[in-house]
Amino acid sequence: MSVLPGESFGLHVSTTAPGFRVSAYRMGWYGGVQARLVWRSERVPGRAQGAPRLEGATRTVRAHWKRTLTVGTQGWPEGAYLLRLDAESGHQRYVPLIVRSAHGAGRTVLMSAPATWQAYNRWGGYNLYEGSDGTYGSRSLVVSFDRPYDRNGAEKFMVYERAAVALAERLGIPLAYTTGMDVHRDPRVLRGATTVVVLGHDEYWTPQQREHITKARDAGTNLAIMGANTCYRRVRLEQGHDSPDHTVVCYKSSYTSDPYYPRRPALVTTDFRAAPAPDPESGLTGVLYEGYPVDAPYVVHTPDHWLFERTGVRSGDTFEHLVGVEYDRVFPGMPGPEDIEIVAHSPVVCNGRMSHSDSAYYTVPSGAGVFASGTMRWVEGLMAGTHDNGRNHGMDARTGAFVTRTTENLLRAFAVGPAARHRPPVRNNVQQVYQTLL
Repeated sequence: MSVLPGESFGLHVSTTAPGFRVSAYRMGWYGGVQARLVWRSERVPGRAQGAPRLEGATRTVRAHWKRTLTVGTQGWPEGAYLLRLDAESGHQRYVPLIVRSAHGAGRTVLMSAPATWQAYNRWGGYNLYEGSDGTYGSRSLVVSFDRPYDRNGAEKFMVYERAAVALAERLGIPLAYTTGMDVHRDPRVLRGATTVVVLGHDEYWTPQQREHITKARDAGTNLAIMGANTCYRRVRLEQGHDSPDHTVVCYKSSYTSDPYYPRRPALVTTDFRAAPAPDPESGLTGVLYEGYPVDAPYVVHTPDHWLFERTGVRSGDTFEHLVGVEYDRVFPGMPGPEDIEIVAHSPVVCNGRMSHSDSAYYTVPSGAGVFASGTMRWVEGLMAGTHDNGRNHGMDARTGAFVTRTTENLLRAFAVGPAARHRPPVRNNVQQVYQTLL
């Protein structure tokens, strides 16, 4: 999933083509171009490797393939990379890779979400949602990184992360790169960081990752959550075929079958808010995931908030289709900050039930600010009105300009340091917004 600059990694490739080449592109901002070639392989002979194996009661798919080539990263800058594999038959495949930062002091840390990428990866017929027959009951309970990603190989990165990487690099603020799995193992990249950016879909967290991010917030590191459904599932990382932390364990509603149940309740893999050790994600994010699917306009509630500077918005302004496909909201009375400001309050209808999606902002005594967008489409909104992403859900250029300007305001402000020290204080408006529920 990641390497430090200068480290090597292995590619395990199966192809029916007689040969292929690998090109490594660093994603970012290069005068309007969003990728730069940093390395290209010689021709590599192709060979087809064995079929994947389905292992045990956990229905874990692993491809026990031999290493095809080893790639060194000497001279590669830290950053988010896509490796493109081009077969002589004309087929292409991507492999995402983070060349991670060892230290993040004074920098904005972009945190990719490979545990979530893997949870949804259905290569081999199984993921944490369904099995080969398409049913929830036949799903994997443990998924492995010892297999390729499905579809084009980088769908989650392309949809939920790439545009945020490009914008952050265009701003020229000091950046560091990591993954949630690396934060789980070693939180040193968070020490002294100005900000941690949680990208568009980061659902699966370990308790250790959450603890490390919370401690960083409480030491003054801002937190920008550019998605929804964040930190919803509690997972465990375990040994893979020949590498540590190469499997993601999440029993979900079958948590009583988790080997850690009931003796280690805080490590049982289910939703963070659920038994046997409930710890709702709102204690960190300020908002709670509520539902799927929705498609609704984003409605501005506090247009004079500093987040919306130079956007020209007024109270009640709407941006079509920006709320979806999952959403979060503030729940009065649930664990979370005492003072939180709802800056957008968007009516939604989810499975016939009327509710709202909220963008919200709060601060903590360290001065750190926390922003949660409340919609999974925020990063996709950065591409609205362009040809970068065909999955723009009907969002237009006006929406793209609004999301871009708001995100610029957020990242520039957070890059200065703890937001409460240089931005206006939080105006707690939860009772006013949700007065009928209190």
